[in-house]
Amino acid sequence: MNLYTATVPPIAHALNNLSAMLDKAATHATAIGYEADQLLGQRLIVDMFPLQRQVQIACDFARGVPARLAGIDVLSQPDTQQSIAELKQLIEVSIGFAKSIDPAAIEAGEERVIVLRPGTPNERRFKGSDYLVHYGLPNFYFHLTSAYAILRANGVPLGKKDFLGSLPTL
Repeated sequence: MNLYTATVPPIAHALNNLSAMLDKAATHATAIGYEADQLLGQRLIVDMFPLQRQVQIACDFARGVPARLAGIDVLSQPDTQQSIAELKQLIEVSIGFAKSIDPAAIEAGEERVIVLRPGTPNERRFKGSDYLVHYGLPNFYFHLTSAYAILRANGVPLGKKDFLGSLPTL
């Protein structure tokens, strides 16, 4: 397996599944008589980010991981989404950006030194492949899973199949 195959296709697949889960959330909300966008402020516990932010951060990682591996600038998107429709648009932009990155550039990032400064003055340095496996993808899936859990905790009828989507088979 190569870095591109481990990055862009699963990220795009997972974000498409998240978009479908947001559709289910909107349908469910309408069916029970409340405004779907009220879900955006829901969270699992008081010190966790709400649904809106979980989706935004998952999209940040979806754009950032392949860009950093490729050694290009990360497409910046303002975190101004205030509706499910706007979050779905952010998902589409994030997928499109990830897919636009040259696979060969991502492959060249295996040994690239990736420097992060996440919320502190301290920096973290990773070899590209370690960044992907130990930081980038785990963070992406953490926020994706948190979004799923928030929707599920708020009664949206989701299951494992919604999270995984249709899986590639031989």
